[in-house]
Amino acid sequence: MLCLAQAMTFYNCSNLIVKDLYIKDAQQIHVSFERCLNVQVQNLLVTSPEKSPNTDGIHITGTQNIQIMSCVIKTGDDCISIVSGSKNVQATNINCGPGHGISIGSLGENHSEAHVSGVTVDNSTLTGTTNGVRIKTWQGGHGKASNIIFQNIVMRNVSNPIIIDQNYCDQDDPCKEQPSAVQVRNIWYKNIKGTSQSKTAIKFDCSKKHPCRGILLENIDLKAEEKEDEPVRALCNNVKWTQIGKNSPICPKKSWDFYLQQVRN
Repeated sequence: MLCLAQAMTFYNCSNLIVKDLYIKDAQQIHVSFERCLNVQVQNLLVTSPEKSPNTDGIHITGTQNIQIMSCVIKTGDDCISIVSGSKNVQATNINCGPGHGISIGSLGENHSEAHVSGVTVDNSTLTGTTNGVRIKTWQGGHGKASNIIFQNIVMRNVSNPIIIDQNYCDQDDPCKEQPSAVQVRNIWYKNIKGTSQSKTAIKFDCSKKHPCRGILLENIDLKAEEKEDEPVRALCNNVKWTQIGKNSPICPKKSWDFYLQQVRN
């Protein structure tokens, strides 16, 4: 079997500091933290071609208490990806793009159990990415993604600025609906502004059987990239949300009522 190279992997490390590095053109993940504890990452420059697949900038799995600060990440995949077993992750002052944005997941592939909690992404800018801040989970999985904050973020020409995909599928046709799902709870989007390349700036595609709950929108201001006077929209399925302050776009007020009607029927 041919294994594509990861540029740098830290496995089972404690009290680790990684700083002031330039990492370029890895064949796969650039920097990976696996089962680490108490990590500080600062001032990394990570670059690879925009169309290079699977070239995540920083990948975090099974790691707790990690701070990522003042990094510039330009890759062909996720700038930062956070997957199962990760807890207390802080990403601050991240300049992301091009790439696929900052992602939690995917979680729950092949009916697995996955847990991610205590994530904060703060004071960051995403430019020209295919997604902004994203949570993606597979149908049929188990576990929970919870207590996650995305705040003080600028989107510049981002295709899907805010997205929760609880029905993630890696095929063109829709995947068969499964009876279980990774639960998505207590997600806070605060002070997010900028421009969307797509007309749908917010997309919450949540599970009918295990809907997203505790979704809070506060001071969201997203506009169309090409014509800022044209409104963008929010598509919200099976999600219990609330809002604080002025938000644009916003989920239709009937979105949760529609979910309840489906359940009763």
